[in-house]
Amino acid sequence: MNKTTAPGPAGTDLAKIPVTVVTGFLGAGKTTLIRHLMGNPQGRRLAVLVNEFGTLGVDGDILKSCSDENCPAENIIELANGCICCTVADDFIPTVERLMALEQQPDHILIETSGLALPKPLLKAFDWPGIRSRITVDGVITLADAEAVADGRFAPDTAAVDAQRLADDGLDHDTPLAEVFEDQLACADIVLLTKADLVDGACLERARAVIAGMTPRPLPIVAVHDGLIDPQVILGLGAAAEDDLAARPSHHDGHDDHEHEDFESVVIDLPEIPDPDALVRAVRTLAREQHILRVKGYVAVTGKPMRLLLQAVGERVRTQYDRPWGTQPRQTRLVAIAEHDHVNAAAIRAVLMGQPVPEA
Repeated sequence: MNKTTAPGPAGTDLAKIPVTVVTGFLGAGKTTLIRHLMGNPQGRRLAVLVNEFGTLGVDGDILKSCSDENCPAENIIELANGCICCTVADDFIPTVERLMALEQQPDHILIETSGLALPKPLLKAFDWPGIRSRITVDGVITLADAEAVADGRFAPDTAAVDAQRLADDGLDHDTPLAEVFEDQLACADIVLLTKADLVDGACLERARAVIAGMTPRPLPIVAVHDGLIDPQVILGLGAAAEDDLAARPSHHDGHDDHEHEDFESVVIDLPEIPDPDALVRAVRTLAREQHILRVKGYVAVTGKPMRLLLQAVGERVRTQYDRPWGTQPRQTRLVAIAEHDHVNAAAIRAVLMGQPVPEA
């Protein structure tokens, strides 16, 4: 069945549209996974809601380019420039109502959260009276970059932090990134260790151990690469996560909302780029010297009719020519995301242009 059933009033059954929430840290591979699911719907008519932190909707544009009869363009809705878990009433509820008002309702909804989103406030939204009887959280899928987790990047120095914790139980040793990651794991029904092909077996086992030590309950942990996984493994879980919130603890339990003051994004517009390899080196420099977490966007390369899609997580940069510019203006536009203290638009632009960084 494509829709789960739940007991309704007076013993009747109401068909609920299942929703899969795909969460995970920046660059973990959420969009790649959803593209794979869109290409393998297994008879389902899909809808996708994609949420990005920042004003440049790269992920939504990528997914719309993959639309087909199983997931038409009108079924792909983008919520940009704001975290979905902070705008539930204003953005999320009306968007879900819009999807359910389509002439052909979707059989399954996929929600790609921002890498900075906390899943639990989103799960709470499914208890709203206007939608509770019509949709249910089939499952929460948390993606984690195998190499990053194995290297302990969610705490700058895990050994030192652990030593401090043992010495002072009252010490708040979590970095903002670690807190976000732990909340995403705590809400999960299954964890996907992505980019598993880039690490060896020992690294993969180390990542599994790290995640197992951070989750409040035992979870399946599955290694994947390029988002390739049998949809039957992650769709149709029937978790009804909105009824299971107590088993999904959060650092922010007891708070009505949360802020993302620790993070900031900036959009950088550049002219055509003559040397994409030089741009890739500049992006790596941003990660190394300006502490930029994520860079993504489109690049106009001199003499090339197709636009270059660039996505970077730290110093790992991927590029590919995705489609012709067509009638769109040929302009390089990149969004950079970092912790608040590290966003300096002038410095970021200078590095990308190969110019000296202005003094602060």
